[in-house]
Amino acid sequence: MQVYLDHAATTPLRTEARDAWLEASGTVGNASSIHGGGQTARRLLEESRERIAAVLHCDPIELVLTSGGTESINLALKGLWWARAARDAVVLPDGEHHATLDTVEWLRVHEGARIVGVGLDASGRIDPGAFEEALRSPGVAFGTALMAGNESGTINDSTELAAAAAGAAVPLHLDAVAAFGHVPVRFSSLRADAAPASGLVALSVSAHKVGGPVGVGALVVSRTAAVTALLHGGGQQRSLRAGTQDVAGAAAFAVAAELAENEREAEAQRLAALRDELVRGIRAAVPEAELLGDPVHRLAGNAHILFPGAAGESLLFLLDRAGIAVSTGSACQAGVPEPSHVVLAMGRAQADARSVLRFTLGRTSQPSDVDAVVAAIPEAYARASGRS
Repeated sequence: MQVYLDHAATTPLRTEARDAWLEASGTVGNASSIHGGGQTARRLLEESRERIAAVLHCDPIELVLTSGGTESINLALKGLWWARAARDAVVLPDGEHHATLDTVEWLRVHEGARIVGVGLDASGRIDPGAFEEALRSPGVAFGTALMAGNESGTINDSTELAAAAAGAAVPLHLDAVAAFGHVPVRFSSLRADAAPASGLVALSVSAHKVGGPVGVGALVVSRTAAVTALLHGGGQQRSLRAGTQDVAGAAAFAVAAELAENEREAEAQRLAALRDELVRGIRAAVPEAELLGDPVHRLAGNAHILFPGAAGESLLFLLDRAGIAVSTGSACQAGVPEPSHVVLAMGRAQADARSVLRFTLGRTSQPSDVDAVVAAIPEAYARASGRS
């Protein structure tokens, strides 16, 4: 039986979410149709939207359902860019997810965007002061930032980042895909009502990170935000995303989001204890191993570990052969033999950036999973580092 420690890539579908999807999928009718079947589907869709919005502390009308985190990020960044007024720059921290990095790079190549970078500190955190300074650069159209690092697990100070954007009168997008279900994600408490067109105006999440189905996500878009749609053709969802809406996916997402939020605090304590035991066990077996990221202010289930002298891909393969699933970083870059841009942004060497593994625990993780890793890591490290 596989030991699964890659929950940050995707976590198992919750039984309750699966049941909600199956039940909703039996509803016959397009939610945009005006006949009885369509209106039944519409009620279920909007009830699900209300439930997800309640978890995210936003108004239901602000919640745009999407196909996942990547689409949500694309809609936010391209939409903010296309709706800008005579501005040519994007504030981009160095360690963002590739869904953000690649989208901003597309804007640079195809739209002429100028990138204003923001470095990370040694723990992988965005410095709010440096972020604010970048936001105050001439011609900034918008800024974007992770609520929590998807590789390092380091939690950023979203309140200060949002305040910096509001103070600079610049719209802000927060990528909450990795954070959602693990830390409080409350749109209403982060936006600046005194400056409705600036500060936090958009926030992205994904269902499969909290036990919902793959292919479902959401972007919270403030009522006053100027965002241009990616998709046209039906006027659905405030004309921000046209197309037939996924009623069953929304129903499953609502269930998963509520369950994740209800258990969040208790799970954080449980997973942090398991993670700490995992780190202790690995370091006892491999004294050279080093935990990267903030040792305290990090996602509870995340252990981002440097194994000096061992290629991360080799370690991953050897652990996989032992029945243990882990990651070298973001799942969107899995299989690509390149150094971690996050580790490089933390000021580490190229060799270090090629020698990291990300262990991420979730609701199905048990002490036996930790024991399995601790038992397997000495031989795997010895082989991957050429010491056996």
